[in-house]
Amino acid sequence: MANPWEEISLDDYENHMSLDSVGQLQALNALMRLQFSAHSAKTVMVLGVAGGNGLEHARPLGFEKIYGVDISDDYLREVSRRFADMSGVLECLRIDLLSDAQNLPQAQLVIADLLIEYIGYKAFQRTVEQIKPEYVSCVIQINTDPKAWVSDSPYLHAFDMLDEVHDQMCESELEQAMAQIGFAKVLRSQTALPNGKALVRLDFLCKNLTNKRL
Repeated sequence: MANPWEEISLDDYENHMSLDSVGQLQALNALMRLQFSAHSAKTVMVLGVAGGNGLEHARPLGFEKIYGVDISDDYLREVSRRFADMSGVLECLRIDLLSDAQNLPQAQLVIADLLIEYIGYKAFQRTVEQIKPEYVSCVIQINTDPKAWVSDSPYLHAFDMLDEVHDQMCESELEQAMAQIGFAKVLRSQTALPNGKALVRLDFLCKNLTNKRL
């Protein structure tokens, strides 16, 4: 059975996320600017890259390699089109993190925004262990009403199938999961959204950087 994210059009996703009543595309863009520049890294992997929102902030930072990972071929084709000027540095990879994480290359920095909700802590642990990063920067969504985790909008029903794969995130559980694989939290920030929800950014540092150098 196809993953629901392979069925959701990028237009529906981005139009929903950018609505004034949702505001997540804009908030994530601002957060990604900070995530790209917060840590000293030459290689970065963006998990769940979607249409590439925020990738423009990586352009001036001199990354030697940027990996954009997603399960949707359509999303990745659009990323390649939008960021054609980054060809040679940006590499798009279609990988299902639930079954094919072993195919991921290594990178010093991992950015995973609104992704862990759809693969779970265990799969995220396996993914991070495969990539062997020095730094991991995540954004999770905090909901005032866990039953209404998708904001109301004209595009709401495009996301109906996501109930099958979505899990509500808990900060302490994510911190625990990362500690189990050798990562310590070094930063927390919270961004309020216009609909009462919030985005929480959590950055983690590998406790043993010596063995993680690429």
